[in-house]
Amino acid sequence: MLLRRRLLSTAAAAARGPPPIRVDRTESAGRGVFATRPVSAGELLHSAQPLVCHPSPSLLHEVCYSCLRRKQGEGRASSGGSYFCSDACREHAKGFHDIEKNADWSLFEDHCSSRGLKYPYMAKRLACMVISGAANADCLNILQPARLHQGTLIEMEEEFELLESTFMKAGFQEELTTFLTKEWYINVLARIRINAFRIELVASSYEDLLSSAAASVSCDASVGNAVYMLPSFYNHDCGMLFTHSFGISTIFIVFTIRFCFASSDSADRLPNQNLGFSTALFLWYC
Repeated sequence: MLLRRRLLSTAAAAARGPPPIRVDRTESAGRGVFATRPVSAGELLHSAQPLVCHPSPSLLHEVCYSCLRRKQGEGRASSGGSYFCSDACREHAKGFHDIEKNADWSLFEDHCSSRGLKYPYMAKRLACMVISGAANADCLNILQPARLHQGTLIEMEEEFELLESTFMKAGFQEELTTFLTKEWYINVLARIRINAFRIELVASSYEDLLSSAAASVSCDASVGNAVYMLPSFYNHDCGMLFTHSFGISTIFIVFTIRFCFASSDSADRLPNQNLGFSTALFLWYC
């Protein structure tokens, strides 16, 4: 309940103006996130919705197809077998879910499952979103890409061939899939690999928060992965800034971020040199 009151009180403050942080480049330390004023521990600074998310492959029928909420009792399953936690989630995902269920993904999924891959599922989801009009083909371009080795590129080419052939066999019109090239797929995965957040656990109540955190330590509690825009900018070049991630509600995901205070004239210093540190809560909606 204490955390809930804190979130509600800081939400009102956050609504009064932009977050007191900025993302900037430094001369010698790459890109970092800087506080423009002192920030209290637990202060709510920013909220965001994911650009794309996907349940963990092992939990496809236990986690909401749209928001990654864990199944509680009887859910709303579609004719394709996907689980939706609410009518709102089902309606939100209807366009790209219809695209996905009209294709046979068995070869693609067998390939990913045998190799323990998870990010190709997100690329597949994004492709379905683009075809349905729910997303732009270049929506991830602003994010920083990962450096890919030759072996990784070869693996991605194999994945793309399976993805492309699946859409072709499903009979989608060519004008809907003109964006779907090998270059597009590799560029998307290069950004997903370095920017995807692992969503640890979405608890059903605030009282379950501590037990949820314990579960995330003792076992694989991940319900899926999600890619965000601004949160990805907050989390690069100065090292991994996020220290904890687990859900506390059926509505949003909470992350705790550790970041440095810096004024505009100190942006060229490394973040651990003569700078104070604090923590704050960021809400990112799935």
